[in-house]
Formats: sequence, structure tokens, C-alpha cells
Amino acid sequence: MTSPARPPGSAAASSGARDDRYKWIASSNTTIGMFMATLDGSIVIISLPAIFRGIHLDPLAPGNIGFLLWMVMGYLLVMSLSVVTVGRLGDMFGRVRIYNLGFVVFTLTSLALSLDPFTGSAGALWLILLRLVQGFGGAMLVANSAAILTDAFPANERGKALGFNQMAGIAGQFIGLVAGGLLAMVDWRAVFWVNVPVGVIGTVWAYRSLREISTSSRGRIDWWGNIAFAAGVGAILVAITYGIQPYGSHSMGWTNPWVLTGLIGGAAMLAVFVLIETRVSNPMFHLSLFRIRTFTAGNISGFLAAISRGGMQFMLVIWLQGIWLPLHGYKFEDTPLWAGLFLLPLTFGYLITGSFAGIISDRFGARALTVGGMALFGLFSLGLWALPVNFSYPVFAVLVFLGGVGAAMFAGPNNAEIMSSVPANRRGAASGMRATFSNSGNTLSIGVFFTLIIIGLSAGLSHSLTTGLEAQGVPSGMAHDVGAMPPVAALFAAFLGVNPMHGLLQPGTPLSTLPQSKVHALSSNTFFPHVLSGPFHHALMVVFATAAVMAFLAALVSLVRGPKLQEKAAPVATPAATVAQEPAPPRG
Repeated sequence: MTSPARPPGSAAASSGARDDRYKWIASSNTTIGMFMATLDGSIVIISLPAIFRGIHLDPLAPGNIGFLLWMVMGYLLVMSLSVVTVGRLGDMFGRVRIYNLGFVVFTLTSLALSLDPFTGSAGALWLILLRLVQGFGGAMLVANSAAILTDAFPANERGKALGFNQMAGIAGQFIGLVAGGLLAMVDWRAVFWVNVPVGVIGTVWAYRSLREISTSSRGRIDWWGNIAFAAGVGAILVAITYGIQPYGSHSMGWTNPWVLTGLIGGAAMLAVFVLIETRVSNPMFHLSLFRIRTFTAGNISGFLAAISRGGMQFMLVIWLQGIWLPLHGYKFEDTPLWAGLFLLPLTFGYLITGSFAGIISDRFGARALTVGGMALFGLFSLGLWALPVNFSYPVFAVLVFLGGVGAAMFAGPNNAEIMSSVPANRRGAASGMRATFSNSGNTLSIGVFFTLIIIGLSAGLSHSLTTGLEAQGVPSGMAHDVGAMPPVAALFAAFLGVNPMHGLLQPGTPLSTLPQSKVHALSSNTFFPHVLSGPFHHALMVVFATAAVMAFLAALVSLVRGPKLQEKAAPVATPAATVAQEPAPPRG
């Protein structure tokens, strides 16, 4: 049950909002929740080869690429769709109550995922459907953790608290790469088992220790707004997912009528959603919050930053697993683990900088940090653009470390400014809106970056592969047939750390008739990465240039966020008092 309403000046309210012991309990518990929710995204990505081997399904078979994409994108899709709704539910029924329920859902689905009783396509569908449910649990954790922290910490400490919380979230993404590689070597089910004990401890602790500080503001659920928003964002994100899959004779699906319908129809539904939100008394998306300059600038810059960095992890993993590591003697089956290890400087840069950035923003404001952080991330992207495909690792390590520093300088201070800029009774909805911009930017980034990579591969992969095969003595006609490999298959082979030449050299295939010396050369760790490296690097330069532009735009938008915020005296006493006394949001 939500706590009874307290007068704003009461001792109980004061001690509840500023209790030093409680605020650290809230921080540590929500940090576990954020870490677990984001860890599960990357830990599954890096473990996909082991997962698909475990359920006896070839992820590179043309009909199975959809399973692979939905395993990656489905979790993000549901989180993007539901964070605003569960944030609004937190405002209505209690942020702690919804957050705790998220822990339960996430833990139970992790257990169910590990117990997949099927194989083949049925096994893949079991995992995908439960990942969708798990994404909803993750949304409950992500959407309400920032609001719980904002309630528990005073304004002059929120940057530190939210920075640490965000640091845990980003760290979970990259630690998941290493953990997934290690656990997948033991058993693919261990990838999901690892969440269960953490989830049980976090759930029990959350129910026993967290309490409602702010008063819930009961109101009606905006059903029409929820439906229009889910239909609009869902249609666009699903269209993006299918847009990067092959369609007919095309390397991608952007000409698929269903994809075009999803993009156009989704945009139309979002326009309808905006119209609905201006006419209902209890809107899902509080458009009036966009009158607050800090809130608007923070969300726009956060969206641009998410586009810049959201797909970056995928690009770096593909670069390492598909090209750099094999060229340096690593076996394809070992590259997922080593890719996670070689990306640790990115995690270290984020961890080292995250908490300091929050402390500095509490004292001096967020603008300098957010502008500087995104400018540094843009320079990091340009540095990657300038690297040769077979780079020197120390140079790469320094660059990705600086990328982690830039991302940490931006993330925590930006979130703290967004959450501190809104009235207390709107923090759940504001947190959901913030997470929607971030998650949608991440998903859009993956779609855009994969599209750019596939376009680049389409332009040069066939020629490079055909020429490489002919150089190994493969007859021209046979080389041309093999060179027609779909670019998306080559891309996902690199992403999964799989040598596609092994499948092309199996008994009964045309290439298996070649002399054994040629078969050995073609199946080596270096042949496919070598022919892939030229067209892939050309496409990668376009991706990094795009990421740099988005980062610099995010820095530019951050310039207009306004001066350091002062704590707002937002009414939190009772729903009636909130409605009667809530001031109009400031415009600057």
C-alpha cells in the first residue's frame, strides 16, 4: 500500500525524503535492478552462438535470421514501448510497488528462459516470447529506479545518485559481454541462471527495505493514449527490425510493403497520440513538461546521444569478432569472449568517470559536463573512423577508454537535470519519458547502423569474396556463386563469431570438391576476415561518421539546457493539493 499523505512540512515527510540511511538503501537496490536489466541485454547478445547451438538451430540459415534479430531486438522493443506506461503507473499506484513487481517479473522470466523445453524453431520462439515479457519487467525497473532515487536524494546529491545508477546500467551492458562469453562456455542456460539468485535477493530486499516517499496521484489510465503510443512506436520499431532483414532478391527489407506501412502508419499513429494527449485530463505523456527547457533539451540530447552510442557496441563487437581477432590468430569460437575482454577499457572509462561526473554536476551544474562528454564521444567516433581495419590495440584501447569517459560525463548529469527539472508528482512519468527517448534512440541506432553496414557490404562484398576465391584457385563460375552470399549473412556471421566458410565447405557442397590444400586455406581463420575487411571498413567509416555527427548535435542541444537548476518546491502532499497548488512549469 502507498504511504498515507503527509503534510509537506511534517517531520515524517522530512525524514523520509532526506533519511541518509534510506537514500543509500534506495541507491544500492536500484543499482542492482539497473545492472541486472541492462546486463541481460548484452549477456544474451554475446551468448547467441551457444544458445542457438543449444537449441539445435542454425542462426545463419535464411529462415532463421528473423529469430536471431528478435532475440536481440525484442527485449529493447518492449522496453521502449512500456517505460512511459509503467512510469505513469508508478505515479498512480506507487513507484516502489511497480519497481518491486518488475523485480518479480524479471526474476521469474529468467528462470523460465533457462528451462526452455524445446529445440529448433519452437525453442527459439519460447526464448523470444519470454524475452518480451522480461523486457516488460526490465521496463518497470528502469522507469521507476530514477524516480525512486530522485525522491530519496536531495537536489544537491541527485547527480551523484543518478550518475552511479546510470553507471551501473552502462557497466551492465559491457560486463554482460564478458560474463556471457564465460557462462556460454559452461552451458547456455547459465546465461539465464545467473539472474535468478541476484533477482531473488534483490526482490526480497526491495520488498523489505524500499518505501514510498512521494504521495501517489491517483487518476485514470489514459487507455487511448497508451494504445496509440504502443501502436505508433511499436510499428516503427518492428518495421526497423524487418527493414534490416533480406526481402526477396534485396539485401534488406526497406522496400517491403509491410515495412513501409509500419513506418508511415507508425508516424501517423504518433501524430494521433500527440493529439490525444492534448485533449485528455490524465495524459500518459505529459506534453506540458516540454515547456521546461531543461527537460526538453535533456531528452532531445539524450535521444541524439542514444543514436550515437546505441549501435556502437554492436559495431565494435562485429569489428573485433569478425575481423581483428581472427586476423590475430584467435579461433572464431573463442572470439565472443575475447571481444568482451578487449572492450573492457570502455567499461573502465565509464566506471571511473561516472560517479565523479555526478558529484561535479551536483556542485557546478550539468551543462559543461554534458556538452564536454558528447563532444569527447564525437571525437572518439572520429578516432575510430581514422583507425585502419587491422589497428594497433593500444591505440584502440585508449580511444574506447575515452569513449567511456565521454559517455559517463553525459549520462548521469543529463538524467539528474531531467529528473530535477520536473514537479515531484510527475517524476514517474518523466522518468518513463526519459527512458523512452533513450531506448527508442538505442533501437533506432541499431537499425540505422546495421542498415549502413549492409549497404556498404552490398557494394563491395561480392566482388571481394569472388576475387579472393579465384585467387585461391576456385573456378570463376563457382566463385561467383559463392560470392553472391547475402551481406546480412556475412554480417551476422561476423557478429556471432562464426566462420561462414565452414558451412560452404561441408561435404556435398560445391567447394568441398576442391583439393584439400585449398579447402584448408579457405577454412582458415584469416581468409574470410581478409575478404570481409575492405568492404566492412568502408561501411564502418560511414557508421562512425554518423555517430560523430549525432554526438556533436547532442552536445549542441545541451548548450541550451540553461543554468544550474535550483531545487523546486514541488507540492507532494495530497492529490487534491497537488492539483490545486501545482505551478505552471517554467519555460526556462
